[in-house]
Amino acid sequence: MTSTSSALSAGKRKPTFSPPTGSCDAHCHVFGPAATFPYAQSRSYTPEDAPKQALAALHDRLGVERAVIVQASCHGTDNRAMLDAIAWRPDRYRGVAIVDDSFDDRALQDLDDGGVRGVRFNFVRHLGGAPDMDVFNRVIDRIKGRGWHVVLHLDAADIVPLSDIIRGLPVPFVIDHMGRVDTTLGVEQPAFRSLLELARQENCWVKVCGSERISRHPFDAALPFAQALVEASPDRTLWGTDFPHPNLKEPVDEADLMDLVPDIARTEEARHRLLVDNPARLYGFAA
Repeated sequence: MTSTSSALSAGKRKPTFSPPTGSCDAHCHVFGPAATFPYAQSRSYTPEDAPKQALAALHDRLGVERAVIVQASCHGTDNRAMLDAIAWRPDRYRGVAIVDDSFDDRALQDLDDGGVRGVRFNFVRHLGGAPDMDVFNRVIDRIKGRGWHVVLHLDAADIVPLSDIIRGLPVPFVIDHMGRVDTTLGVEQPAFRSLLELARQENCWVKVCGSERISRHPFDAALPFAQALVEASPDRTLWGTDFPHPNLKEPVDEADLMDLVPDIARTEEARHRLLVDNPARLYGFAA
């Protein structure tokens, strides 16, 4: 029988680009296995299992040593699969949880002890749309003394309307997948101009991942957006694979995404910041 790890890697290659020592995949997921960590009953999609062993096999292929495992909506607020993966490699993995206001200080401390350094909120329509903003604000109030951040998964159409709320957040915030901008509208579109303005703010971080979500293979259409974000905020941009690419119709070879990095961050120094220095600073990896 073919293992999940080998099935997810079948036919995939090693990248041409070799990342520097200490590189981090700052946006990836673990799913299940469902027999151990069931998916949420309220989920909007059911993924194939992609357990911690599959994630480790990916990173061995890419030459990546560290990872930030982002809780996905299919597991809801049950963060056990993510915590289990971090406990497996505690020096190399960190996490971003999904919580609601039922999580008291003890529960949040347990997450912190387990390697969690932030919480994530989905605003994306196909994943259920905007959260209850009263819950959102109560969670932000509870985490603001912890040194945590909030990860915002937005549709491009939401960036301008939400920019005032985002700008006023009392904690660092991270915007996923380059704001899921429409690459056909160009870098002058209002959503991307607003994202660039946010990126220049001291407490804003942006992930220049999701090229496979906003463009078609070979993903060149995403490059001007990623390049502009790295130039606008060289010390607060992050890169990730989004493995195993939930809700994506076409298969992706992560080596293709890794091979975009030299075009996204165009000097050795810029690549080291993107892959090593920036995630180490935000997530507390050892020097």
